[in-house]
Amino acid sequence: DLDECAASPCKDHQYCLNTDGSFSCKACDASCVGCTGEGSEKCKTCASGYVKEDERCTDIDECNLPEKVCTKENQDCVNTSGSYKCVCSEGFEDNDGTCVQT
Repeated sequence: DLDECAASPCKDHQYCLNTDGSFSCKACDASCVGCTGEGSEKCKTCASGYVKEDERCTDIDECNLPEKVCTKENQDCVNTSGSYKCVCSEGFEDNDGTCVQT
């Protein structure tokens, strides 16, 4: 078997999987910018919103950072994979970017 992966035939956001007589390009984990294999522990570098922790890229919980990321009144932070979103607290709704009581 010829290792076609030695020539790095895949795109930046993929890794090469050598198979018998061939190869395939597989997508890197969403937490990676470039990777050497499957999973968040094979990242070359971590994507924005992720940090290297115990040899793998893990999501940063922006909602638990010392500095608040959702600063408007009556607004809550919701952590998402690689990011976060600001939503109006229960009993409030968004009205042109302001959370007003419903």
